[in-house]
Amino acid sequence: MIKAVIFDIGKVLLHFDFNIAIAKLRPLCQVTGEKVLAPIEEIKVAYEAGRLPREAFLQQAFELLGFTGTERDFVSAWEEIFEINRPMVEVVERLKAKKRLPLYLLSNTSDIHVDYMLVKYPFFALFDDAVYSYRVGCAKPEAEIFHLSARQFGVEPGETLFIDDLPANIATARQLGFHAFQYDLACHGSFLAELERLGVEL
Repeated sequence: MIKAVIFDIGKVLLHFDFNIAIAKLRPLCQVTGEKVLAPIEEIKVAYEAGRLPREAFLQQAFELLGFTGTERDFVSAWEEIFEINRPMVEVVERLKAKKRLPLYLLSNTSDIHVDYMLVKYPFFALFDDAVYSYRVGCAKPEAEIFHLSARQFGVEPGETLFIDDLPANIATARQLGFHAFQYDLACHGSFLAELERLGVEL
């Protein structure tokens, strides 16, 4: 029996496209070509995993990209990459209205994105608690962040549905005993069928 639901954010609740950021940043970078963000991929991962503070991430990113704009220019481009996944948000709203299951967030993300999303998208207030990778110093698909989340949320993996878009994250969740569903934005109906199979009423 499912007693709690944990949602990923990217490609589950929100679609994101870093090409939007690239289009805004390219004119302000000395690095050229289609893969403008490639030089900072390593520090981006470290930043989201809490191993690099925001100030150091921005400083190193500016140096690696030869960025000539302002910090506000960069942060604005970094923030505005999201689009709401309305069908999934409607699921969250309906689950919350039922008041039967606590709803949680578990996301690999950064403070830039969290600060933006919590203001931009009011539906995040529907969640009971959240674990963000940058805050806890570890990230999916590491088992550590799943253990930490289960403790913080007070849930049992075998009674918890975890929803994510990435196979590696799903694999770890299943190894730890979670009911895990790999979500595809293009196949929302499959997710609704899984909820029905698990006896989760909307």
